[in-house]
Amino acid sequence: MKFVAAGLALALGVGFTVDAVAQGKPETMVKQRQAAMTLQAKYFGPLGAMAQGKAPYNASVVARNAGYLEVLTKLAWDGFAPETANVKSRALPEIYKDTAGFNAEIEKLQAGVAKLVAAAKSSNESAAKAATGDIGKVCGSCHKKYRQSR
Repeated sequence: MKFVAAGLALALGVGFTVDAVAQGKPETMVKQRQAAMTLQAKYFGPLGAMAQGKAPYNASVVARNAGYLEVLTKLAWDGFAPETANVKSRALPEIYKDTAGFNAEIEKLQAGVAKLVAAAKSSNESAAKAATGDIGKVCGSCHKKYRQSR
């Protein structure tokens, strides 16, 4: 089931990416990245609640969502191509001015998700919660630097 869902997420992401590249429309690329970010938030939310003790720990949900995040955290980044800089979104111009810093945040996110996946596979609740906390910090740091507040 996990592989089917991950495959579906990957296929959707590839579909959005292929569409964006094929059409060459910056607006499509922005929609693709926003969809990927929305899905990341959807599957990270329950993990954050568990890590904070706001929801009971559920190892199967952690494993499933970690697997989804492993795929989803690889999908959005093509949507931040330079030609998308002038498309209306919450992305700040700093993304395009500080590409190295932005890419470092992406790498930290993906490394954190890799730790979460490993913790989930080994059924290590404390490591999963720690990895979730680290991921949350990376998300917050990146959003503070590179995303406009609402």
